[in-house]
Amino acid sequence: MARSAALSPEEWEFWDRWMTAQRLLAGEVDRTLQRDFGISKAEFSVLVTLHRAPGNRLRVTELADSLGWDKSRVAHQLTRMERRGLLDRTESGAAGRRTGIGLTGDGRDVVQRAISGHAHTIRRLALDPLSPDQAAAIRAWSRQLIDRLDPTSPDPTPGDSGGSAGGTGASPATSPGRKRRDRDHRGSVTRHG
Repeated sequence: MARSAALSPEEWEFWDRWMTAQRLLAGEVDRTLQRDFGISKAEFSVLVTLHRAPGNRLRVTELADSLGWDKSRVAHQLTRMERRGLLDRTESGAAGRRTGIGLTGDGRDVVQRAISGHAHTIRRLALDPLSPDQAAAIRAWSRQLIDRLDPTSPDPTPGDSGGSAGGTGASPATSPGRKRRDRDHRGSVTRHG
């Protein structure tokens, strides 16, 4: 593989501003979810993924795959959310293992309110300031990056309710069982479902 030329000062400035904008936007989205709905980005990601699943239920392994999380992280997250009454586990595995997960009534209420509020936050912070041409350019550039980093990533579904999590781990483009990976500004892979 040929080595690329060094970045120019303008390219470094672009990169730094893009990374700063992502960090600030993700932080504001997280604070808004915590303040307005009492849930974390991780909880929002789990709730939205289950909300979009048939019957609001998935197998734990499907949830983990959809979010791109390892089993340990999923297990700890589900335990905390089950204690809060946002979801419940069902016995569906061998020897009575609880391999299914679903939203409770409280979980459904929280996610429905959070989706609406989250959409308002995304619109206010990121979408309203853009002209149609700017939005189209960013959409096309983002698709190119996604295709380069994860060619198996599905195209977004226009009009999908729930909206993107804006860095919180849920994306309308990813159905349960499909993985989409992004890289953070340090080059670490993060997965979103």
